[in-house]
Amino acid sequence: MAKKVAVIGAGASGLTAIKCCLDEGLQPVCFEKGTDIGGLWNFKEEALPGFGSVFRSTVTINSKEMIGFSDFPIPKEYPNFMHHSWVIKYFRLYADNFGLSKHIRFRQRVDNVKPREDFAETGQWDITYTDEEKNESKTEVYDAVMVCTGHHVYPHYPRDSFPGIDDFQGKTMHSIDYKDFRGYENKRVIVIGIGNSGGDIAVELSQHTSQLFLSTRRGGWIVHRNSSRGLPTDIWANRRWADALPLWVKERVAQRILNRRFDYTEYGLKPKHTVFGQFPTVNDDLPNRIVTGSIIVKPNIKRFTKTGVIFENDTVEDDIDAVIFATGYRFDFPFIGDSVMKVENNHVNLYKYVFPPNLEPPTLSLIGLIQPVGAIMPISEIQCRWATRVYKGTTKLPPQEVMLADIKKKKLSISKRYYQCSRHTIQVEFITALDDVAVEIGVKPTFARLFLSDPRFALQCYFGPCTPYQYRLVGPGAWKGAKEAIQTQWDRITFPIKVRATPDDDKAGIPGILKALVVLVVILALIWNLL
Repeated sequence: MAKKVAVIGAGASGLTAIKCCLDEGLQPVCFEKGTDIGGLWNFKEEALPGFGSVFRSTVTINSKEMIGFSDFPIPKEYPNFMHHSWVIKYFRLYADNFGLSKHIRFRQRVDNVKPREDFAETGQWDITYTDEEKNESKTEVYDAVMVCTGHHVYPHYPRDSFPGIDDFQGKTMHSIDYKDFRGYENKRVIVIGIGNSGGDIAVELSQHTSQLFLSTRRGGWIVHRNSSRGLPTDIWANRRWADALPLWVKERVAQRILNRRFDYTEYGLKPKHTVFGQFPTVNDDLPNRIVTGSIIVKPNIKRFTKTGVIFENDTVEDDIDAVIFATGYRFDFPFIGDSVMKVENNHVNLYKYVFPPNLEPPTLSLIGLIQPVGAIMPISEIQCRWATRVYKGTTKLPPQEVMLADIKKKKLSISKRYYQCSRHTIQVEFITALDDVAVEIGVKPTFARLFLSDPRFALQCYFGPCTPYQYRLVGPGAWKGAKEAIQTQWDRITFPIKVRATPDDDKAGIPGILKALVVLVVILALIWNLL
């Protein structure tokens, strides 16, 4: 009889969890407390407690070739950076193609996940949930659990850190409650925080407010969605040869590129930390709004007054109508007891960010509890592929002491690289995180072997974008269409932007391999100049 797996949440991670269960012959049952798939990406007109949601105008910060699932490319007609409505369309295509929706129970909220008394022998769990349509509470037994609830549900809202805020007569709110600019027209507004949410809100509101102030404690590095040739930055940045470079080389190259766009010191944005010492802010319009005066960058707020604020540089802004806290999120799993897994200040012990090391047998996994410098969905997917094989028994976890040592090593690495912040406890690099799990299930490409069998294709994979399809070339779950998906990825990138006929470029002459060698020579020359 197939093992019964409880999947909690039907967002991006939950959908791929269902599919991976089906791929391994497991029986998934997905609990979704909402009324639709999509999780965070399912826009809601009103903020609802216990639900994350995007803004009305939210667009992905990673391009479609990097965020799609590894055996289901996003259609070429879709834009490279998708509005949330396109993301939901893709999720529906994915769910329909693999028959996922029939395994989802909507409006069923999980209240408790508890190991059974005979857990040591069976690894089974009692799942207590509320059927909100019937207002009934029930308990069912499951052989394994996949937690796919994400980490953008519970806002970090540090009101108590700001003296005088209770006397402030204007409006204060967290960015989780922000939907659009309506209601802020001709107002004086402060946005606290220069992360992706803070940057997006500031840019949008600055087009409608009388003045927008952006308050930041540390400053930040701003990355544009598009880079060389007007193509997505992440298809240039996420390449295996670049990932293999020493960090100091990548730092110098990145700082040089970013400072060509604008002078961070002059714009008041230069932070003390390095480019790779924080999670980057992706925003195309912030510098333009600053240079036009629509956004004024300010330091951290020292205190609130009844009608305004005093900043740490002792400048004062009065007649402030609203302050929006774009101060991030804390993650929590209230339905899981501390004896199973304890969360403290956004720290949780998980082997490769998936498995609690103290559980034996390992029948509970957390999916997508990571903050990658890159797209999250392919990493969630490969985590699901790993977890379901562990549940099936075809893949084993190492001894507990090995898992604990790996957790300690990763925490030390994070503490050395990133400034101390609650958002950096689950920080990972895109390719590194994928490879780290891929080796566990035997799906990481072996480039020496690939080069011997198909050198041109091997060079394309190594020097080109590391798209998720690379993890379907070999091993369990290999997909026959993976090679073709890689070979045609540039067609899908250029299709939605080249919408009118133009004179053909002179494309004759240089073979693909020679082009790669030329690129390599240029890279080595650049590194040499930096030494």
